[in-house]
Amino acid sequence: MLDRLPPDWRAALNNRVDAPPLEHLQAFLACEVEAGKRLFPAQADWFRALELTPLAAVRVVILGQDPYHGEGQAHGLAFSVPPGVRPPPSLVNIFKELEADLGLARPHHGLLEHWARQGVLLLNTVLTVELATAGAHQGRGWEALTDAIIRAVDAQGAPGVFVLWGAHAQKKAALVQSDRHLVLQSPHPSPLSARRGFFGSRPFSRANAFLEANGRGAIDWRLP
Repeated sequence: MLDRLPPDWRAALNNRVDAPPLEHLQAFLACEVEAGKRLFPAQADWFRALELTPLAAVRVVILGQDPYHGEGQAHGLAFSVPPGVRPPPSLVNIFKELEADLGLARPHHGLLEHWARQGVLLLNTVLTVELATAGAHQGRGWEALTDAIIRAVDAQGAPGVFVLWGAHAQKKAALVQSDRHLVLQSPHPSPLSARRGFFGSRPFSRANAFLEANGRGAIDWRLP
């Protein structure tokens, strides 16, 4: 599994992940494919977030749970969808908060690659899912890898921002040195919880203020 990672991430994670969870994960995924189950995203996109955002470039981590499980939605970046795919409700709410926070007009698409290329690691804690079955691949081994990714970012010399939306993501706060990094926690942007504190949390302006105060430059949150 590690052999499929970009070289910089592979070098950083090589001694951070025990082999058994990844071996179990590979066996599980092979069995799922053999059984004819449809998995998202496509295998070529499993590590798309790491490909677009090198470790040394990470300034912000936005943590999701698992990929979208609808047809054609997941493409390897948390909360993002490919061009031509209608933004799901959680992403619509993210755009509403972006507009309220920074005054930016809501985008007409849901592709977040512009963020990723600036150092925003759009990471899910589980990197695959079965069609129409949310959470189907939780507890199968992905967490060992993604926890190691979070720890690798935490260990970088420069301070960064960790955006943890919802209870699942907030469990990962224990992996982050909050005395060095800014950890922003709020309810998930899902329609079920967004009005309980996600709206009004101002994650984009708060992240930029911290980055600028630490000499790392602001993220351009616009989506051209």
